Amino acid sequence: MHVTLALPRELGEAEVSRWRALQEADTAFDNPFLSPEFTLTVGELRDLVRVAVIHDGPDIVGFFPFERHPLGIGKPVAAGLTDAQGLVHLKDVHIDPLWLLKECGLAVYEFDHLVSGQPLLHARHERHPSPIIDLRNGWHHYTESLRRNSGKTYKTTLAKSRKLQRDAGPLRHDYATTDLEPLRTLLGWKTDQYRRTGRADRFAHPWIVELVERLLATQSDSFAGVLDMIYVDDRPVAGHFGLRTRTTLAGWFPAYDTHFAKYSPGLIHHLAMAERASEAGIEIIDMGRGQKEYKDKLKTGELEVAEGRVARIGPAAGVHWVMRVPVRKTRATVMANPLLLKTADKTLKTYGRLRTVLQR
Repeated sequence: MHVTLALPRELGEAEVSRWRALQEADTAFDNPFLSPEFTLTVGELRDLVRVAVIHDGPDIVGFFPFERHPLGIGKPVAAGLTDAQGLVHLKDVHIDPLWLLKECGLAVYEFDHLVSGQPLLHARHERHPSPIIDLRNGWHHYTESLRRNSGKTYKTTLAKSRKLQRDAGPLRHDYATTDLEPLRTLLGWKTDQYRRTGRADRFAHPWIVELVERLLATQSDSFAGVLDMIYVDDRPVAGHFGLRTRTTLAGWFPAYDTHFAKYSPGLIHHLAMAERASEAGIEIIDMGRGQKEYKDKLKTGELEVAEGRVARIGPAAGVHWVMRVPVRKTRATVMANPLLLKTADKTLKTYGRLRTVLQR
């Protein structure tokens, strides 16, 4: 077994097709963040991106996309943005993780959304739920599940949708539009949300805005950017930008106009989006790791992702441990404790309000 390293743009069509075939052969890899198109697009904007092509004799048995940072620190492609990470490989193939890191010239590979079935996965790595909406049995079956398990939320959301239309006008839903204007509206809402809640604004980085626009323009049967918006009286109210494979839609950037907050526009939109996605052949909506009230209300199940690192013995791995591991463990403790999480969230929102006032 051996590895060849390549920039994403150096991959030939045969290699990209093999990557896609390996991905589609195993449901564990059915996430657009693991698709070759995602890595190829990020690679156009990030010089750090590499792909390890893993060979067993004449056959390609796996692909490992990663970013190579100073000191040989490896991270997922578009680290901090992606909700599914890891290798795409032939089922049951044995790939030693430390051998792979050595072949890639890495001292450490750190991750926070490693999908199941990975050679990199170890028992010591922390596991986290990733809530999903399961549409495999169709939209009607999903709504019946909501009525049983979140009946109050479902009925209230439908009632608020009717009230919104009475108060503001008829509702229109655009699913899978490729228009840049509503995308920019959505990103503006998301920026406001980041600032309002004390989070760092991802869209302050021009390359991330460019990435989202390029992904929206990428449309094929196996991979596409999906922009979904609802309007009342032709005024945008709520929306979402995500990515899809043939059967999985990955939640990424949901947001809404706070003018309509009392109507719960996010829930109205997610139900409308799920219905249209089901009609378009989507079987799973992966809402991503993270505790959010709307996810708890809408989910019908969970996947599992892992957080941690794989490291070779050496000075770089030691430096990385000191800089990253204690912080990650502290964050995990906060995320696992509802009281601490609520306090942290409240503190961030207070910071966001103060920052907004000071910037005026």
